[in-house]
Parts: sequence; structure tokens; C-alpha cells
Amino acid sequence: MADEEDGKKKKSSLVPLIGGVVLLTLVGGGAGWAIGKMVAPKIVSAEKAKEAAAPKAAEGKKGEGEGLPTIVPEANGIVQLDPITSNLAYPSENWVRLEVALVFKGPTDVKMAEDIHQDILAYIRTVSLQQIEGPRGFQYLRDDIQERVDLRSEGRVSKVMFRTFVIE
Repeated sequence: MADEEDGKKKKSSLVPLIGGVVLLTLVGGGAGWAIGKMVAPKIVSAEKAKEAAAPKAAEGKKGEGEGLPTIVPEANGIVQLDPITSNLAYPSENWVRLEVALVFKGPTDVKMAEDIHQDILAYIRTVSLQQIEGPRGFQYLRDDIQERVDLRSEGRVSKVMFRTFVIE
């Protein structure tokens, strides 16, 4: 008789548990939908602003290469370089992807930024995986790139900001 009472209690405790899980799922889904509605208009307006800025940037480079992306400086003196993707010197099957932004002192110079981009790419191709392993290796890489940028820019670039750094 005690077994029958335990079986009824187990069945009756399972129904509220399932109800609670369903309720929490609905509340979580509703909250996610509400937050999505608040955030989505901001994302869409940012994408529209980028699309509106793209034709203006293309107008500024008439006569240059056709269809090639250019580096567009921001108003605050920061230039986001195109992503750098290259294989390492050793082992050559490892790849590195690096996104860098430059902070200029005074007016930005797009030609200099493109030269710096090519210089960083050439340097990355000479680096081995053992040189950049760990936090100390990454710090050495940052210091080397900062030194190369200082030499190339003759002091016009005050800082090199690493946005992403991925080794595959």
C-alpha cells in the first residue's frame, strides 16, 4: 500500500515540474523577443548608415583601381586596416588573421596606412609559430609591429590597436 501512495505522489509531482519548465520557456522566449525588438532597429540603422557611406567613399577614389576596397579613415583619426591573412614562415600550414587599426596624430594619411598594411603583411610572413606562442610571444609581436609602424610613419601614428588575432 505504501508503494501505491509513492507512485501517486511521483506522478503528481511530475505535472507541476513540466508546467514550470513550459512556463519558464515561454517567459524566456518572450523576453528574448522583446530584447530583439529593442536591439534590432539599432542594428538595421547602423547597416543603413554603412550602406549610405559606401557610395560616398567610392566617389572619393575615382580614377583609382576599379572595384578594389579602400581604407576609409574615421573622423577621429583612426584608420581600420583591411584584415591581414597570411601563412606563417614555419610551420607554413598555419595561418594567421590579424585586424589592426591605426591611431594617427593629426590628419589621417590613407596612402601611408596602405603602406603600413603591406609592411605588416610582409612581416607576418616572416614570423614562426614558436615566436608568437603565449602571452609573451604576442607581446613581442605587438612591440615589433608597433616599431615597424613607427619607422614607416615617422611618428605620425601614435598607436596600433589589435582588433583580432587568430592563428589556425
